[in-house]
Amino acid sequence: MDTIELNIVLDPKDPWTDIVISELSETGFDSFVVTDTGVMAYAEASLDVDKVLKYSILNNPSEFSCDITRTIIPFQNWNAEWEENFSPVVIEEYATILAPFHDKSQAKGEVVIIQPQMSFGTGHHQTTWMMTKALFELEQMPERVLDMGTGTGVLAIYAEKLGAKSILAIDIEEWSAQNAVENAERNKAQYIECVWGDIEQIEGKQFGLIIANINKNILKSHLEKYAEALEKGGILLLSGFFTADVDEISTFALKYDLNTTKVLSKDEWACIQLVKSN
Repeated sequence: MDTIELNIVLDPKDPWTDIVISELSETGFDSFVVTDTGVMAYAEASLDVDKVLKYSILNNPSEFSCDITRTIIPFQNWNAEWEENFSPVVIEEYATILAPFHDKSQAKGEVVIIQPQMSFGTGHHQTTWMMTKALFELEQMPERVLDMGTGTGVLAIYAEKLGAKSILAIDIEEWSAQNAVENAERNKAQYIECVWGDIEQIEGKQFGLIIANINKNILKSHLEKYAEALEKGGILLLSGFFTADVDEISTFALKYDLNTTKVLSKDEWACIQLVKSN
């Protein structure tokens, strides 16, 4: 499938880059690369971009200026596009996310090698970075883990490296689920099952840890199902939203006996850790 690329130049770049990413992530755009001047946003070429932009903050900005250039990228050129933009990602002393073409000699901590293709989750975005950090800071990695919206599979791979023995990695995009399979194999993961589907795939299953890096609206719509699938005392890690949304999500989660125990933030993005009390 072809991909549409929007090169969005913003002035000023901050905080509008994060706001634009948050908005577009809810309209069909699923991958982003932050640039020196703004952001590159990617979606399937079949997306009605005119309609998306018509109702977007980008249509009539009042507090910033923007310039948008559209390009159609043939499917076979996607990896070359990522190789041009994908630099190593270092998560403090814990971990390093590399592509196959990177030099591994300067890597820190646990190394994961991924070929992103069209999947979200390279580690460059603040949410994936924080979720990786949160995994390393768990007191103990549960054996049964759900990675919802797995993207490249990088969080599932780190969960296995940290001790998980049964990991269900789900993505709503078929090509993303396949990319996660390839990356799991690339990192010699043995305990990851990658599935194409949505929340119905967890019916009847139980997990000690659920990882969900999606967006606020989808997270809220899934929260009841996450609570049902989480063992008592189990941990839920959520990201894909701003620090301004933390109180809303934490309060909403209380009705499902999910209590916020930790909040991480990075460049106005947030990650929260919740524990199921009953």
